[in-house]
Amino acid sequence: MANWGFWLLAAAVVVACELLSGTFYLLMIAIGLASGALAALAGAETPIQVLVAAVVGVIATLLLRRSRFGRSAKVDAAADPNVNMDIGQTVHVTAWQDHTARVMYRGALWDVELEAGAEAAPGVFRIHEVRGSRLIVGV
Repeated sequence: MANWGFWLLAAAVVVACELLSGTFYLLMIAIGLASGALAALAGAETPIQVLVAAVVGVIATLLLRRSRFGRSAKVDAAADPNVNMDIGQTVHVTAWQDHTARVMYRGALWDVELEAGAEAAPGVFRIHEVRGSRLIVGV
């Protein structure tokens, strides 16, 4: 197999690993490996091929890092419904004492705290956040 074939085989393996990981970073490395294959097809020596693959891979990774896809979202897991299945569910509060209460939810007693600005009246409340074993609820 020619030198460029090894580069493309390595790029294919990295793309397959990227499909399992779910990030774009390995895809950027695969782009660098594919550029090494192009350098091999152009007739460059092996050290030049490695240099081209490394430089293109690093530049592609840095460009991805600076893009909106490379930044992780700063989401509080306590209030994210994608992380906690309790966010958005409802509880029935019969009585409040100093903006706190105890309710039966999912077969257990939970401490409930009223969200700032909500009225402390008996009724049905939606869970907005979970802090440890305390449900933060509001209307």
